[in-house]
Amino acid sequence: MAKMKLFAMKCKKIYLCKVLRDSRRSSPKECARKCITMAIKASHIKGFVALSPILVFLGIYLVSSIIAGDFYRIPISSAFVIASAYAIAVTPGKISERMAIFSRGAGNGNVLLMIWIFILAGAFAATAREMGAVEATVSATLSIIPGNLLLAGLFLTACFISFAIGTSVGTIVALVPIAAGVATQTGVPMPQMAAVVVGGAFFGDNLSFISDTTIASTQAAGCDMRSKFKANITIVLPAVAVVLGIYLFRGIDGNVGAEAPGGVAIVKLIPYLLVIGLALAGVSVTLILFAGILSCAIVGFCTGALTWTSWLSSVGNGISGMGELIIITLLSGGMLALISHNGGLHYLIGGLTKRVGGVRAAQLSIAALVSLANVCTANNTIAIITTGEMAKRIGDKFGVAPRRIASLLDTFSCVIQGILPYGAQLLMAASLAGISSSSIIPFLYYPMALAVSALFAILVNPAKE
Repeated sequence: MAKMKLFAMKCKKIYLCKVLRDSRRSSPKECARKCITMAIKASHIKGFVALSPILVFLGIYLVSSIIAGDFYRIPISSAFVIASAYAIAVTPGKISERMAIFSRGAGNGNVLLMIWIFILAGAFAATAREMGAVEATVSATLSIIPGNLLLAGLFLTACFISFAIGTSVGTIVALVPIAAGVATQTGVPMPQMAAVVVGGAFFGDNLSFISDTTIASTQAAGCDMRSKFKANITIVLPAVAVVLGIYLFRGIDGNVGAEAPGGVAIVKLIPYLLVIGLALAGVSVTLILFAGILSCAIVGFCTGALTWTSWLSSVGNGISGMGELIIITLLSGGMLALISHNGGLHYLIGGLTKRVGGVRAAQLSIAALVSLANVCTANNTIAIITTGEMAKRIGDKFGVAPRRIASLLDTFSCVIQGILPYGAQLLMAASLAGISSSSIIPFLYYPMALAVSALFAILVNPAKE
């Protein structure tokens, strides 16, 4: 009884108000029960408020686009500005403290590195286009790949490169400008060509031994990369087979094939060949892009396609073209820092794992956990790092093998990242192709097929392997 009274007194100090008044008429046990009930309600309210900036962003962007009947008319940056302002408003504390948290999130090392990649990618894409590398590569592609194999060939190329270099962003930077040029020459819809590259890019992001998602998921689950690869490949291969079948069927359509326009200027292929070669050698994305920009300048000067002034102009135009993408990245980083500070991700994880029971439910919970974290963070690596420890605990409790845990974390984070219109990969592909990121989503066959294959594996074969 003494302990109960002590607990009741602590509750009265914390929750004051009604509980403090009622405690005079209630027993210590009843007072404690009321305090616990109030604490639970308060935690739910706090968690919902912490996550609400994501709902505000999605509501503004999706609802406004639906009302307008056109996703092109609603800039993602506008939705992020409003959602970020709302996140700052609902965060407790002095305004200076809130802005400091937001600024730290926007200035996070990963965020700034991504911005550097965007800047260099924009400069490389613009200079390559200015000196004629895109036209030369399109001509070479059309002369090598038969029209009925164009989509399938491009998809397999993206799969191979992404698996070799372990980064979806690097693959997109290297191949989307080529895909965009092919789309212009063949009449294939630009969003569809961009989606082919994005799908192949996530194949390697998910499977590659040097991918940051593979490293993060295996470290979190406590397994080696080879075991994770074996568990993953059985999920991935059916999805690849289905997507290849779709692209082969689409390739039979007479509108896909086209003749290569004129001859191929081999020397102008050097920047893209250099970028792909360095990527396959495992060089970092930033160094690859620096080398690409420099090679465009050298080839352009030697062929007369560029002058010093036009080269500087193209570099500047490429960087300017990434302006909105950079702003979005900064705003999302700051907003997500506030969500994390307010306990939003912790609340989300706790709610998902509250009623887990059985191997199937445990694996579905891990999938939902990393998926929702990815929606909140728009970064599959960060989503894995954020939820990895909790996923490991769930797996250990219900006997899910570490390699299956790692496979689920990596696969579902890549699925969600591959279809987020505000994710870095779709935003990058959209910027390079000159289209809306939302317009790419209906053509993303691979992430959708991968999601179905992964869910099928959980429901039909819920083995602990």
